[in-house]
Order: sequence, then structure tokens, then C-alpha cells
Amino acid sequence: MLDYRHETFLAVYRIGSYTKAAQELNLTQPAVSQHIKALEAHYGCRLFTYANKTLTPTPEGRLLYRFASRISSDSDLLAEQLRQEQSSRLQLRFGATLSIGQYIMPEVLGRLLRAYPTASLSMLVENTERLLDKLEQGSIQFALIEGLFDKSAYHSELFALEPFIGVCSPDSPLAQGSVELEELLATRLIVRERGSGTREILEHLLHGRNLSIASFPQVTEIGNMEAIKQLVKTGLGITFLYQAAVQKELAAGELKKLVVPGLAARSELNFVFLKDSLHTQDFLIWFRLFRESYQEALEKTDGSLE
Repeated sequence: MLDYRHETFLAVYRIGSYTKAAQELNLTQPAVSQHIKALEAHYGCRLFTYANKTLTPTPEGRLLYRFASRISSDSDLLAEQLRQEQSSRLQLRFGATLSIGQYIMPEVLGRLLRAYPTASLSMLVENTERLLDKLEQGSIQFALIEGLFDKSAYHSELFALEPFIGVCSPDSPLAQGSVELEELLATRLIVRERGSGTREILEHLLHGRNLSIASFPQVTEIGNMEAIKQLVKTGLGITFLYQAAVQKELAAGELKKLVVPGLAARSELNFVFLKDSLHTQDFLIWFRLFRESYQEALEKTDGSLE
């Protein structure tokens, strides 16, 4: 359990302002400044620098945040588990990126809820960047992530390898056969917002071919996957996403898979939680249960979730 000065430090770090942190904590700004100065005296180093009206954590401040946020998260989880021991009711708070949350987790959660009918599950669906922030803040216990992230900063377990594909309208000339990647560059690209796992995977694939999203002359950004699929169905562009997200549309002939030589990819879906957590073994148990439910669902649907 952290003392009040460390809690103040965490608030200042996350918010990036002494004044706003003071408002959130219901403290005066001088009190917040005193707490930070006390920690700096205790550790013998600066935790923040202030220049050009911007508060910036020092390397020492970032290191303290990593450890303090983990302790805070572990403390909250321990308190929650103690309450659960009294109520005998399982409660999980976790996150999932959009493709996983919308197209993979419903089947998985259905199986888990049938196995644990009294469980209370809370799933936050956000992009990769925001989920990692929530993990650091202790708002969620673990996350299932489809995007790229710094694996050295977190404990991660491989949840699945999913095909990552391009799709177009069945009426598009691109649907008639194999096409070179360069041929796609004359087409409108419809993508998720910055920070989304799907977009990061696409950027990584394009980078490997010395291209980028900016290589497409027309780019449309939309945060809703269903809206993206609808636009592609009507021939207004192409998109790239996990096959699980368009399995129904492919089976119904509403979308067609782009056959692009050299661009086939299977991307990682990862189960992520804070590194060196006191609850590592608990999280690993849930990882195995989630993965087993996912694999059972795949076997039931002949390898594709619909």
C-alpha cells in the first residue's frame, strides 16, 4: 500500500499538472508541491522538470511511476480479492482492443459465464494505447491486445495468432485475382484511428515494403469497425483487419479477401498485465482459461469465429 505522497505523485504523473492533480485529490497546490518535494528529498533526485509550461517526468520519475503504479494496482486488486473472499463472488476487470472485444470475446465470455454463472465480468473496449494507460492506472487487471507494444515493459503471453488480411467490395476489380501491393495505392484506404492495434499492424507491414499509410493518396480514418466494413462493402475503399472481424461477411460474399503476394501475415494477440505483479499466478490462471475457451470456440466453428 502506497502512502499519500506516492498517491499524489501518481496523480501528477498521469495528469501532467500540479494544479489539476490538486483539484482531483482535493488538495491545495502547495500541498501537492510539498509532497513531490518530500519524495525528491527521500529519493535524492528530481522527479519532474518544468519548461515551456510543460511538466515532464525525469527518467527517475518514469522509473518510480512504473513501480508505484504496479504497487497501487496490486494493492487495489488485493483489497478486491479480500472482499470477494467474503462475498464468494468472482469479479474481473479487464480490457480488450476493438477486434478482440467485438469479434472474439463474445464467444469466449459466453463459455466463461456458463462455467462461472455468478461471476461479475467487466470488459473495457479501447485501443491499444488507452488500454495500456488503464493498465498502468490500475483501472483494469489485464488486457487482450492486438497491437504492437513494448514487451519489455509488461508481462505478456501469446493468446493467439490471427490472420491479418485486406478486404474489398466483391464488385471491385481488385477482387478478381492476385494484385500487387503497388496496385492498391490508387485506391482509398479506410483505417482506424491512431493508437489502434489494427492500424499499427498495417503500418508495420507497409514499413516492411518501404511504404506507409501516407503512400495512399486518399485515406479515411474511422473509429468504428462496422462503419469501415460498410463503406468497403459499397466499394468506397479497401481496409486491412483481422480475419475474425470479417468472417461473416467473407462467408456471405459481402466482402472479398485481397490476394496480395508477399503480404500474408498472422499477427499476435497478446494477454498483457503489469510486470512482476504480486498477482502474476492469478493472471496466468485466467490467461489459460481465456485461451482454452477461445480454442474450444475455434474447434466448434472449424477454425473461424463467426
